[in-house]
Amino acid sequence: MTTAVVFAYHNVGARCLRVLLAHGVNLALVVTHEDNPNENIWFEHVADVAHDYGIPVATPEDPNTEEFTARLAALKPDFFFSFYYRLMLKPSLLEIPRRGSYNMHGSLLPKYRGRVPVNWAIIKGERETGATLHRMVEKPDAGEIVSQQSVPILPDDTAGEVFNKVTLAAEIALCGALPLLIAGHAPHLKPDLRQGSYFGGRKAEDGRIDWSRPAAEVHNLIRAVAPPYPGAFCEFAGHKLVITRSLGVAFAPEVAGKPQLMLDDGRLFARCGDGGLVRILSLILDGETLDPVSLPLRLGANPISLN
Repeated sequence: MTTAVVFAYHNVGARCLRVLLAHGVNLALVVTHEDNPNENIWFEHVADVAHDYGIPVATPEDPNTEEFTARLAALKPDFFFSFYYRLMLKPSLLEIPRRGSYNMHGSLLPKYRGRVPVNWAIIKGERETGATLHRMVEKPDAGEIVSQQSVPILPDDTAGEVFNKVTLAAEIALCGALPLLIAGHAPHLKPDLRQGSYFGGRKAEDGRIDWSRPAAEVHNLIRAVAPPYPGAFCEFAGHKLVITRSLGVAFAPEVAGKPQLMLDDGRLFARCGDGGLVRILSLILDGETLDPVSLPLRLGANPISLN
């Protein structure tokens, strides 16, 4: 029987864990994270899935310690799998499984290597992303590619919606590749790292809207950090406005350079720096969820200058 140790977190971790179980892999240990009390936990708990199936669980602060490395080595696993686990595994760990260590990444590698690939793909205006199963090496997201599954990004998709697609893509990619990995026949294709870039993590402050930017960029930012992420926001006249959903609408270059919010025909629009319009579908003003059409009345202005 094939034995594996799984490092996993988030929805991708939970779904891929179930894939391994469905294929009869013996899971000697699941390594996951304690939840951060300051984080919005909107996703499934890997530990709950492991407990349902009677799989031992560990939550080390650092899996790379000598003590924990020795514990894993004693399990004599065939494979390590990492599914949205947030810590890097050092070479001393990666060398333990006799048949290799593999990671599931939420992009079509070598594009969008690094952190929060779904959010970055939307910010950059991509129309496609996916999931990639690849061999883990010391350099992040740089090992040979075993399997990929693509999914579309529609023009008004939010990051949460795309993440759900990527979760399914990860399940499909792993389901297709796992029998080949176990049999020793899986392809291993070396990626051309020049075809992609590495991206770092993002903070809530990175959701600040610069209304002088083109409408397409503003719309992409809004949907890339829409709930369950912290949201795109701006501050003006003593208020904090969080835009939680938008639609890309139209372009009007004759009024470029005059960012403003305006109510027109019962709908709220934001005019951006290039004159393009973004329709505001939902928002939060000073912590209160507000019907967008009531914003001008609440603030006593229409249009509302965003300069």
